[in-house]
Amino acid sequence: MPRVIVGLGSNQGNPKENLDKAVAALAQLGTVEQTAPYILSKPEGYDAQPDFVNTVAILQTDISPAELLLKLKELEKQLGRVPTFPNGPRVIDLDILFYDDQEIFDTDVILFVPHPRLHQREFVLKPLSYIQPDLIHPTFQKSITQLYRELMRNKGEPSCKIL
Repeated sequence: MPRVIVGLGSNQGNPKENLDKAVAALAQLGTVEQTAPYILSKPEGYDAQPDFVNTVAILQTDISPAELLLKLKELEKQLGRVPTFPNGPRVIDLDILFYDDQEIFDTDVILFVPHPRLHQREFVLKPLSYIQPDLIHPTFQKSITQLYRELMRNKGEPSCKIL
């Protein structure tokens, strides 16, 4: 059964509670194998909003990538996500980061896996490094640990902290 890594984030209401509910809801779609520690991160793109709480979860599911994307969008709505603007505040955000070791570029449903900016996002790489440090990014052919170290070398001080 395919292993999917889902990124989760929230900065509205009670973010930890929102993430707990989202992880429980993911279990409707398959088996949640593991969840990374929650981290606190600064918002990207639009700074005038609260900090985010983020994590990643490993999900085993037999749902196809395109169908999984649709189901995650449905879950977001069920969990209280209201459309705002790009990089704006959100009750919950669910993203497919990896789907097995596949590279998927499906413009019909606007799905790009691995997530195209994953290697630039400390708030994804840091929690992922706790549960899948040796996972190889299929595009860059580098481990999550290597990508995280490179990002930190270029970025300098870490901006995310474990909660």
